[in-house]
Amino acid sequence: MHNSLIFTTFAADFRVHIVITKNLRAVDTIKRKIIELYIEDFRKIDKNGKIGKLFKAIPSMLARSVSRFHPTSVIKGLPSDKIEDMLIALEESKTVNFCYQVTDPQVGLPLTEDRSRFKLYVGDTGLMVTLAFWDKRFTENELYSKLLADKLPANLGYVYENLVAQMLRAAGNALYYHTWPKDDKHNYEIDFLLSRGTKICPIESKSSSHKSHASLDEFCKKYSARVGNRYLLYTKDLRKDGEVLMVPVYMTGLL
Repeated sequence: MHNSLIFTTFAADFRVHIVITKNLRAVDTIKRKIIELYIEDFRKIDKNGKIGKLFKAIPSMLARSVSRFHPTSVIKGLPSDKIEDMLIALEESKTVNFCYQVTDPQVGLPLTEDRSRFKLYVGDTGLMVTLAFWDKRFTENELYSKLLADKLPANLGYVYENLVAQMLRAAGNALYYHTWPKDDKHNYEIDFLLSRGTKICPIESKSSSHKSHASLDEFCKKYSARVGNRYLLYTKDLRKDGEVLMVPVYMTGLL
């Protein structure tokens, strides 16, 4: 039997939902109720529902593999200070994790963070999966089965990226990433950066057993004197590929 525990808190409220079932559709129904409670609480801050729109836009923004979250593409026509207030409220709700771009990766990552360029991750990856399929009455059991069996389609790789962000944050790490030009139309991107001792540790996350790590290699060439351990998080066993440590995604919290 699948034992599924869903736990969530929001602001001063304390809500616990426990479901014991073999049918993940029942779990999804509860998760939708939790999300609806979030949206309801957001409306207490913003009656027009724009904070809720920002929250619900996270999966689509991640799926597009853009180098930053674009709030103005979600809520239009508002002055920048109003949007900033909404983002602050969203961050303080503890329902999301912010990951900031750093312009010059070094041990003191906050020294070069660009707070105008960031990615947003849902604080609970289980809720993010439900958000991603919000247009359906419920998320299919087949999708959950593939997720549990490490057979998630490549175009759903953002689920793993969100999961890695959640685990890094739960382990006490602030979230940072770095992008730089590859050519006129493409960028290299390091998904996450950790500061360890006198070195920085770049991380790439993969949604499958793929072992390619072009961005990681280029980053380590560009900043060779600053780099310590380099990690690729994927769905297979622990091994090394040259200087890159290939780490099963479930070990993320140990980095």
